[in-house]
Amino acid sequence: MGVNDGIRDNTNYSTIPEGARPTLEKNDAFFTKKRFGFIFNEEKKTKEVYKEITKVQDLLSPGNSACLGCHAELALRTTLRILGPNTILAIPPGCMGGIGAVGFNGGAGAKIPVFFPLLDNTAAMLAGIKRKYIREGRGDINVVAFAGDGGTADAGFQSLSGAAERGENIIYICYDNEAYMNTGVQRSGTTPKWSWTQTTPVGEQTHGKSQKGKDMPMIMAQHNIPYVATANPSYMHDYIAKLKKAMKVKNGMSYIHLYSGCPTGWKFPTEKTIEVGKLAVETNLYPLWEYEDGKFRLTYEVLKRRPISEYTESMQKYSHLTEQNLAELQQNVDANYKRFKKLCKI
Repeated sequence: MGVNDGIRDNTNYSTIPEGARPTLEKNDAFFTKKRFGFIFNEEKKTKEVYKEITKVQDLLSPGNSACLGCHAELALRTTLRILGPNTILAIPPGCMGGIGAVGFNGGAGAKIPVFFPLLDNTAAMLAGIKRKYIREGRGDINVVAFAGDGGTADAGFQSLSGAAERGENIIYICYDNEAYMNTGVQRSGTTPKWSWTQTTPVGEQTHGKSQKGKDMPMIMAQHNIPYVATANPSYMHDYIAKLKKAMKVKNGMSYIHLYSGCPTGWKFPTEKTIEVGKLAVETNLYPLWEYEDGKFRLTYEVLKRRPISEYTESMQKYSHLTEQNLAELQQNVDANYKRFKKLCKI
């Protein structure tokens, strides 16, 4: 049996020196106990999640104007299936509001109460709604924000930070596509360094965004709220488990930061959304973790890190990167991951 017979093995063996490449003969235990078992376990979890979410009602309109391959639309549809009908949803201006999830022409885009707050007051409005229901003895209702990175890290940050500091019992989910996509791909506070956007162009004098993006999940963890997590729709079983944890929190805010691949703004094929999302995790660029009871924990540990170049080469917004840029980016990714692993030991 060959290494790739019968399973998907995404390891890029061309990047590993010939003498160091593991084989079944040289390292049988590695493959049989680690890689094979790990992949089969992931596929089993994916099948279980599919069975779970298809048994409950889809609370988002089947017809919307989301771009093909939209990670955020997949996440929102799944989120509502897990939250269920006992939910009030706020979607500020952005992609998910723009696709018709909030509704238009007097109609509604979801089968639960959903409304459009302003870009800068989402968390404050939800805090007021939750307090009203608590006073009425109905505090078990899910009061949830599904907001983009612009409405979270930029315009909406003051409102979000205040609600976190006050201990408001809401669930705040940020779908981060790393720019203001709904208005034409302008840079946001979470846009990564060197990323192309319409307002961080690539040319003789400029080479994409010159600043690093805000680390919003880590910023929220520093508010000492009960629960913070990163998630990725390419690992749906991990996201659903974290969403269920967030729903159980009653003593403050839960914050989930969702990686949200954007074929339109990042310029990759629409059928590659899940694959690109997996590359973000497998390169350690976007580790999956949670902060609970004051402690950090990885929820998905990569067995063998893939080079960051595999991720950047999967989309055009990084097509201008030089070898020096890639080396620096790889160094930053490795340093950030190493620092986070230390946090997990504290």
